[in-house]
Formats: sequence, C-alpha cells, structure tokens
Amino acid sequence: MFKQWIEESQNIVFFGGAGVSTESNIPDFRSDNGLYKKQYKYPAEIMLSHSFYQANPQDFFEFYFNQMIYEDAKPNQAHLALAKLEEMGKLKAVITQNIDGLHQKAGSKVVYELHGSVLRNYCTKCHHFYNLKEIIQYRDKQGIPRCPKCGSIIKPDVVLYEEGLDNTTVYRAVDAISKADLLIIGGTSLAVYPAAGLIEYFRGKHLVLINKDVTPMDKKADLVIHDSIGKVLGDII
Repeated sequence: MFKQWIEESQNIVFFGGAGVSTESNIPDFRSDNGLYKKQYKYPAEIMLSHSFYQANPQDFFEFYFNQMIYEDAKPNQAHLALAKLEEMGKLKAVITQNIDGLHQKAGSKVVYELHGSVLRNYCTKCHHFYNLKEIIQYRDKQGIPRCPKCGSIIKPDVVLYEEGLDNTTVYRAVDAISKADLLIIGGTSLAVYPAAGLIEYFRGKHLVLINKDVTPMDKKADLVIHDSIGKVLGDII
C-alpha cells in the first residue's frame, strides 16, 4: 500500500525529527536513551534555552559541543532513500527538525531546517560566518567560541528554546506541505511546537506516519508504521 502510494504520487513531502538521525548514532531527545533523560548540571531543556545561553555561555557551549556535535555522523538508509526520491522527481521537499545537516550530506537539495544547523555559525556582533570546524577551532580558554575579527561570541545558527523559528523557512515549509499529495512523517514525537503544528496544513491524499512510538497524530494518519524509519524507507525505495 505504502509503496503504491509512493509510485502514484508526484508531490511527496517528508517531515522528520530526531528519530531520522538516531540510526546515524545521533541521540534523540525524549526516548529512554535521549538527551532529556541524561543527568547534567542543569536539565537539558534549560541548557538549550536562549536565556541560559546568555547567562551561562561557558556551561552552554560545554553541553553544546559535548552533546550536540557529531562530526563523524554519516547519512543512514532514511536520508539516502529520501535523496533518491528527490532525484526521481517525486519528493519535493524535506522539512526537518534536525540540525545535523545529514539530509544535505545524503544528497537532498530542497531541505527546510526548522531549527537551524550546527554547520552554520555567526558572530553575534559583526555577523561573520563560520563553519563547524572554525567554531571548534576558535574556542577560548573557557570553551566559548570567539570571533577572531572582533572577539565577540560566535553563536550556532540553531533555534534555542525561547527563540522563534525563521519566518521564511516556516513559510516555505507550509507551502510545501499544503501542496503535497503524500505527506510522510517520520522519526518525530510531534511534541515540539510550533514545528509540529505545520502538518495541519496538509490537504493531500495520504498521510503516512513512521515512528517507533505512538504520536498524537496516529489516529489521523492513513497508515501508521511502528518501525525503524531507515528500514521502512530503505526497503521500499
């Protein structure tokens, strides 16, 4: 059934979360082994907030570099299958809550990153751009990345708690979802808003949800698959 829907569809959109990258050995947030279940000096949700970043930059970056950066991570079957679907002309957009850049590394071209990317970093004063290797290189004795041009903090282009999503990215994501005839949702608990609310704009034929755990949208989906997203997409595509 799922394979047939993919074959019949000409405008597929994929909406994904942390579960897409767990098979690349990047931990998610809410599972038993997720970041939110680990013990830190402060709760992970607090440490990933804008106010904590401003008040405690040293603790923020210590957590950020230790828990959010996975330089050696490689695309898994899910990333590669979605890139293949785009290459076939069927997949029109990937909308992701992830910040790891693995969709692009797999070959996907149209990727809307709702929560930004660890690969992009900007000086908070002069706005000079730095890649991931540079932000790691330019850390001071406290572990805070400093702009070599002006000395200000280099902030990752990721959306922290208390920060708003980029309006242009949201607009493009909503436009893609509203035009899709098949929406595939994978690897997300659909618990993080406003990102999760974007799927309400879907008006197409089929909604498919692939996630190991139950989500609030299961009852609205035409097909629910509780399995590994890499396995499911890899077997079909």
